[in-house]
Amino acid sequence: MTPLLLFVAALAAEPVSAAEPAASPPPATTPATAAAPAPVADTDLREFAAVAGRKVVGRQVGGPYLNPDKILLLARDGKGYPVVAASIGFPARQSLPAPPDGTLAVVRLHQKYETTVPGPTGDDLAFVAANRLPLFVIGEWARPAPMWEVAWVDGRVLFRTIGEVGEIGPWQE
Repeated sequence: MTPLLLFVAALAAEPVSAAEPAASPPPATTPATAAAPAPVADTDLREFAAVAGRKVVGRQVGGPYLNPDKILLLARDGKGYPVVAASIGFPARQSLPAPPDGTLAVVRLHQKYETTVPGPTGDDLAFVAANRLPLFVIGEWARPAPMWEVAWVDGRVLFRTIGEVGEIGPWQE
C-alpha cells in the first residue's frame, strides 16, 4: 500500500473519544472566494494522480475516436480530498482546451509515444504554458506506465518523472 493509503486507513481505524471534540471540516469555498489553482500540484494531488491515472492504464475508451488519449480532470471534494471530477476520451494529436473552473490538475494518458524520447509532447507543454495548471502525462505504451509531471515553475514550463509510488525526479526543460 502507498503511504497515503496507510495514513487514511489509520485515521479511519482510530476512534474519536467523547472527550475529544470532533475536528471541524475545512471552510467551504465558493467560486468567488476560491483561490487560483497552484502551478505545481500539492503532494496529495500528485500521489492521487499517480494512483488514479495508473488504474486506467490499458482500459478501453468508448467513443468516436480511434486510439484516443484518456483525460482525467482532478479537483477536490467538499471535504478537501482529491477526486476525479471527469474522465473523457480525447483525440490523440489534439491540444487540450482550457479545463473548467475548479480543476486543480489534469491527467493525460497517451497510448503511443510521439516524441523522439518518451515524455511530454509539445501539446502537453503548450497546455501548461497557456493554463498554468499542473498536467500529469502517463505513457500507456509501457508497463509499468511511465509518468511525468509538467508544471509552470519560475516563469517557464518544466517537467519531472513521477515514480510508481509517487517519488519525484528533478525538474527538466
